[in-house]
Amino acid sequence: QVQLVESGGGLVQAGGSLRLSCAASGGTFSRYGMGWFRQALGKERQFVAGISWSSGTTAYTDSVKGRFTISRDNAKNTVYLQMNSLKPEDTAVYYCAASRSALVGRFERAYEYWGQGTQVTVSS
Repeated sequence: QVQLVESGGGLVQAGGSLRLSCAASGGTFSRYGMGWFRQALGKERQFVAGISWSSGTTAYTDSVKGRFTISRDNAKNTVYLQMNSLKPEDTAVYYCAASRSALVGRFERAYEYWGQGTQVTVSS
């Protein structure tokens, strides 16, 4: 059983930056693909970024390409989401997720474990 705890959310002005962290425990972190999803108020949860277990493959939703970067440190059992040039439309609860698949999954069903989420609010 893998436990995931997100941190780093908060309130930031448009154009600013935040770095989200997700600490994993209870499993062999290096064997899990990791993803970040987000859910805005009144909307469905959507894929933001994913990274393979070896960091060899990453994927992003189009709206964050060039602004967000996903990375991981297997020695620290942590995955990160660096978010730059934030926009009000990035406001959402951000969730970290872990997948036993070797591929980078873009869909919720690819992920078996989820964190509780961290709120990101971008003011205009």
